[in-house]
Amino acid sequence: MDKPKPTTVDQYIIAAPPDAQEKLLEIRSILKAVAPDAVEQIKWGQPVLEQQRILFSFSAFKSHLNFMPTGQSMSPFQAELAGYKTGKDTIQFPYDKPLPKALIQKIAAHRLKDVLENDAKWMY
Repeated sequence: MDKPKPTTVDQYIIAAPPDAQEKLLEIRSILKAVAPDAVEQIKWGQPVLEQQRILFSFSAFKSHLNFMPTGQSMSPFQAELAGYKTGKDTIQFPYDKPLPKALIQKIAAHRLKDVLENDAKWMY
């Protein structure tokens, strides 16, 4: 019998591998501090924070945490992201290294400001 799919962020974190749980709690805390009015939801099977629209998403994989703040929000931080594997809209943080909390906070704050001031879209 298949496990039921998580319907809350708490359920998602509890269902994640033990290596991932601590990192998920850390990034969740950072993102909620940046966007305290954002609402947590599960969309596409992963946690998102929404305020006017989706601000960011994060998810657990086998060896890394995936943070999705959108490519537009990552652009100003390319030099600081040079040591991380990135995609068009995502950043991978390996479980065996500390999360770059200050960098995540800066990117998240940039994304929030862009949404609130410029009505920035989720994906381009």
